[in-house]
Amino acid sequence: KRIEANDPIAMCQEGTRSYAKGDYNSAFEYFSKAAKLGDADAHSYLALMYHDGHGVEKDEKKEIYHYEEAAIGGHPSARFNLALIDRKRYGRDRATKHHIIAAGQGHDGSLTWLLENHRRGGFVKKEVLGAALRAHQAAVDATKSP
Repeated sequence: KRIEANDPIAMCQEGTRSYAKGDYNSAFEYFSKAAKLGDADAHSYLALMYHDGHGVEKDEKKEIYHYEEAAIGGHPSARFNLALIDRKRYGRDRATKHHIIAAGQGHDGSLTWLLENHRRGGFVKKEVLGAALRAHQAAVDATKSP
């Protein structure tokens, strides 16, 4: 019923169920429809499908496109994955920017990456790390029940 009403969240949920069953063609259809309606989770799932080649040909350009769309939509894990990709493509400065944003959205992996790279070589400056820690904590606090 919600899918018929073009609810992107319902479409993404149905895509997730299809994906879990191994029905990648249906998953792709649902994720594609939800992504066209702006669902960041759907974009992230499409990126994963293009990365793994589940139901689609592996395609790095499409993978990156969908991670970028998901990251723009506020998806912390997509931003983290984009950081890993961009580290290889453009270097650590660009990856660091992605990790700072993802950590500020509450992504633990990005915060860990920033901490490790501050400790190792100090290229993540103390002030930047401090700001990322505060933003991460604020994002985590915002998700807690009152």
